[in-house]
Amino acid sequence: MTQSHPRISKAVIPAAGLGTRFLPATKATPKEMLPVVDKPAIQYVVEEAVSAGLDDVLMVTGRNKRPLEDHFDRNYELESALEKKGDAERLAKVQESSDLATMHYVRQGDPRGLGHAVLCAAPHVGDEPFAVLLGDDLIDPRDPLLQRMIEIQEQYGGSVVALMEVAPEQVHLYGCAAVDATAEGDVVKVTGLVEKPDAADAPSNYAIIGRYVLDPAVFEILRKTEPGRGGEIQLTDALQHLAEDESVGGPVHGVVFQGRRYDTGDRGDYLRAIVRLACEREDLGPDFRSWLRSYVTEEM
Repeated sequence: MTQSHPRISKAVIPAAGLGTRFLPATKATPKEMLPVVDKPAIQYVVEEAVSAGLDDVLMVTGRNKRPLEDHFDRNYELESALEKKGDAERLAKVQESSDLATMHYVRQGDPRGLGHAVLCAAPHVGDEPFAVLLGDDLIDPRDPLLQRMIEIQEQYGGSVVALMEVAPEQVHLYGCAAVDATAEGDVVKVTGLVEKPDAADAPSNYAIIGRYVLDPAVFEILRKTEPGRGGEIQLTDALQHLAEDESVGGPVHGVVFQGRRYDTGDRGDYLRAIVRLACEREDLGPDFRSWLRSYVTEEM
């Protein structure tokens, strides 16, 4: 028999990374502000949280990340100029980001890893379950992964991670989960986790992607977690502790995702994400697809 657990209302988005893979573009511009077609990547992530019912969003930022705050704030000068021009369409687009959610910000003073970034959210989150969305992963809104994860957390309690099957040669790029099957086809019980293992040491080919729904017990574990791989405090290590001892913060489940995901943290995948999303836009898609076919044909 399942139990009902507290409704989740808060989302945490770690956004303090330096974006070194995109230099020199990210020398003065946060990587989260790089456009995916005509919206910054971070706006897609906030929209996903809001679509899942999480309208209280805490962004964990760092130095040189002020443009993130500006983007989700009002720009009265720009709005006034557009209003005077009678440009209602662009005015609506400008106001959309500032009306999305109740935004909060906290700085991660030291770049000590994802686990430390999540720990920075503890005073805001308090004693409630919460979601964590990584800005590099964009999930297509037609594939409501986060909603499904919230359903599983409310059903079973504890924590829930998003999993995706990857090729063995890619396992070393992700945290990897050991799992047991459940009665639900897209849900597994997580029995162990390893951060970026060698292919030979990986417990499975189920990789953790950038969505988590976490029990607040994770904060106390993170406070005691020593730096792990890369000298950073790893969220994976804290989740391993939760998976080993359910009495601490409930079980850890995984939702196996088979939908559309765009990795904007990799330059090649970032370009592919732009092409895919542009092709699917009603306003851009027809002309862009036609040009793309011609270009590919000519190049081949």
